[in-house]
Amino acid sequence: MMNVIGASVSEAAMTSHHETRDIVLPNQTDHVPQVAVDIGGSLAKVVYYTPSEAKGGRLHFKIFETEHIDACIDFIAELMNSARALAPQVKQVLQATGGGAYLFYDLLEQRLPGVVVEKDDEMECLTAGLSFFITEIPYEVFSYNELDPNPIRFEETPKNIYPYMIVNIGSGVSILKVTGPNQFTRISGTSLGGGTLWGLLSLLTDASSFDDMLEMSKEGDNRNVDLLVGDIYGTDYSKLGLKSSRIASSFGKVFKKGERQDKAKFESPDIAKSLLYMVSNNIGQIAYLNAQQHDIKRIYFGGCFIRGHPVTMNTLSYAIKFWSKGDMKALFLRHEGHLGATGAFLKHRSLPKPNLSCAFPSRSM
Repeated sequence: MMNVIGASVSEAAMTSHHETRDIVLPNQTDHVPQVAVDIGGSLAKVVYYTPSEAKGGRLHFKIFETEHIDACIDFIAELMNSARALAPQVKQVLQATGGGAYLFYDLLEQRLPGVVVEKDDEMECLTAGLSFFITEIPYEVFSYNELDPNPIRFEETPKNIYPYMIVNIGSGVSILKVTGPNQFTRISGTSLGGGTLWGLLSLLTDASSFDDMLEMSKEGDNRNVDLLVGDIYGTDYSKLGLKSSRIASSFGKVFKKGERQDKAKFESPDIAKSLLYMVSNNIGQIAYLNAQQHDIKRIYFGGCFIRGHPVTMNTLSYAIKFWSKGDMKALFLRHEGHLGATGAFLKHRSLPKPNLSCAFPSRSM
């Protein structure tokens, strides 16, 4: 049984991404033999537990590119070997979810002898992981506003977390309406997701990884690539509430360049910023339309596409606020990419019933 009393996100475990920070479980005493992996089309996410020398232990989070699945399996094998040395009599279990749990099932069984590989439903794990983070981990959920002196503002846990909507952005996008524990419906989705951004940037730039692409976009100026409202009207289109800086056509200025040598002048960082806006704006509008149709006010965005990237979070937040006229809220998580893997990890670990009336005090970071 997982004891989540006193659980917290480790502020000391500073890594390249906030989503990989450990979760400290100071009161955990039981041995936790399983490891969980969520294998998507682009990335494989791993969750595992290690005990402390004294009382308690930590949940750890790690990411691999799916094309390097062998490295991921090697890592899991090392974890299993270490756990076996501590408790050789305990059955070892790998909770696997995501499409790769089926695609690589035979490989996992072959490479992990003595380990029971259990396949778990992807959407069940996704919603279970999100509910765990919402209700059990303080200072996990936050909103983002780049105009605020403290852009990240942590959220209080609502008295009733349902209904909510989860927009999971992986290679593609799935949108789920969640009305209660294990009560959810996939209401929409789109093929234009993280894989789209990664694929197009791989064709158009020399970035070698998704992180490189995000870093590249920070230096870019989409105004050199996108056609803006101001480029068409010369000013705001105030009658429709459109500022001159609004994107009228993604990559619209590329279309206007007739000569090949002119097109070659477009810089990779500008292309990266434009594509990031294009994909994020599209996802934000689709999310809003579904939330409006189902009368949902709280929209959680998850998936490794986000990566705590300020431009991405601000674009999604702005889209939800703009289209809903401030009636809906975009929410993010510090462990956004590990929702499914965490849900799989907890799949056969009975947790204390979440205290949905408990509220964590609001705090800025």
